[in-house]
Amino acid sequence: MSSTEIVKNRHLGFLIWQSVHSTVIFLCCKIFLLSPFSNNPFSPSLLTFLSFLTFHLSLLLFSTSLLLVSSPQSDRPASVPELIQFLLRFLLHSVLGGGGSPELSATSFRRRVRTSLGFLLFVIISAASGFVAVASVCRNSEAISGLPLIGIGLRGSVFGLLYGVYYIYKQRWVLGFPIIQRPPFFSFKMALPSAFRESLKLSTVALLCSSVLVVFLPSQYTSQGTMVQFVVNQIFFYIGSFVVSLCWELCHHLHQVVHTKRFTFAPPKGSAAAETNPSEPLLAALEESTPRSLLQYLAYLDLCIICESNVDIWRRAAFFEETGETYKRVVAVCLRPLEKLTSNLGEGLEGCSGDRTDKLSHQLLSPADTRMDSKLNESFNDFQLCAWCAMTIAAVTARSHSEDRFGVAQLTGCNAAVVSTLLSCLVAVEACLGKKTNVQTPHLMGPASIKWATLNTGRRDGPPSSMGKKRGGPLHAKAYSMADIIRTSIYNIVSVFHDEMVGSMKAGMLEKDWITGSKPLFGTREILVQKLSLFLDFQAN
Repeated sequence: MSSTEIVKNRHLGFLIWQSVHSTVIFLCCKIFLLSPFSNNPFSPSLLTFLSFLTFHLSLLLFSTSLLLVSSPQSDRPASVPELIQFLLRFLLHSVLGGGGSPELSATSFRRRVRTSLGFLLFVIISAASGFVAVASVCRNSEAISGLPLIGIGLRGSVFGLLYGVYYIYKQRWVLGFPIIQRPPFFSFKMALPSAFRESLKLSTVALLCSSVLVVFLPSQYTSQGTMVQFVVNQIFFYIGSFVVSLCWELCHHLHQVVHTKRFTFAPPKGSAAAETNPSEPLLAALEESTPRSLLQYLAYLDLCIICESNVDIWRRAAFFEETGETYKRVVAVCLRPLEKLTSNLGEGLEGCSGDRTDKLSHQLLSPADTRMDSKLNESFNDFQLCAWCAMTIAAVTARSHSEDRFGVAQLTGCNAAVVSTLLSCLVAVEACLGKKTNVQTPHLMGPASIKWATLNTGRRDGPPSSMGKKRGGPLHAKAYSMADIIRTSIYNIVSVFHDEMVGSMKAGMLEKDWITGSKPLFGTREILVQKLSLFLDFQAN
């Protein structure tokens, strides 16, 4: 199965299953909730069939918008001034010609523009789908029809608009991969109570907010001839908005379950491909897939499960083949996101430890600090991918101690590359938390390992301490979680290779055996060696 077929099949399965549960909800609503308002509730008619058809068409439109806006990782959208500036410069360069602005033509900025336009399109589609869906559910030949039905549809568009804004604001469009992969039916069943509660809250808010629209609508659209008609109108709208909201909530949860389910990138067990090269489909998906795509995330998830668990031992054993090429490719695809994270954090922290030494300059440069925090926060957009890579590379390195029959992990230098990359990334992440990255010299240590106080020269070797105090922000939460994941990963390696590392340290070969000779992406080799020594003493925290 090709890479495009994997994503297409998941999209198709999602659309089929959402039509099943929405049909059940629509029929239950018509039979149990709206039948008391009709004289012949069970008599089929052409209008009933048309309302059923338009209801599903509106859900198809909403489901398609979910596919367009969803993403495995969170991207910061472009602001309104940036969008206006992008549009004006695009029109100017289209008329006058010439090259575009480097900032506006950058890949990251174009991605942010596409994200903003996708959000805007999703909100518009939600409003249009809300109009059609609520009107289709509330259509009743005796109680509401004609112009009052259009009025309810307009109120439904207000509900759709509110839902779209709420969906984007809460970042529910980000695909959250579960830690434990359960069966899809069980995961969907667990989401039913939360979907029901969320639908009640959203429909209640929609009833209150859309009541403002009733004031501006002509009387023929509101059907307010009598108090009974007014009450019936409100009941119909609340039922309709609740049913539509419940269908949308279930679509959201089904979309999450279907698209975050693990896919096995392996040939059938027992086939010729499984005997000769079982790792090629997975490595091809990791190396050739579009960056930050759903396919790439599914491939990294599959690799993480192979290395951490004993689900497919035969696939993990194929990584340690005699030539060592497969193992080097596995290590390379796992180190690449961690190296990128380290480089981005290094660039973001580059202006922190320069001339800004006194508190007054920190206060005067608060806008620069804000931009720096924004850049550092963007570095953690691939948080899930980097977490998988850290856990995967630590697990496969630890497994090599007992499963690597040919010693390819040590002979190819991958062990040193893994430890160096994890340590360098940890130092960079800890710098975001406000920890100093300078080396503690041995002559400053007194008896019983008491560290003597040093003279404050006014210079700072790390980033401003104010960064470490922003404990309530998203940057601190992501950096703290990533640091904890990397520390656990390093301890996973150290606990397995502890005797070998201690022997290298006693022989003065720790730096040569477990740290690469090239310059680290962040920090120095002395800092990495000192950090590794703390892990060997189980004192790194």
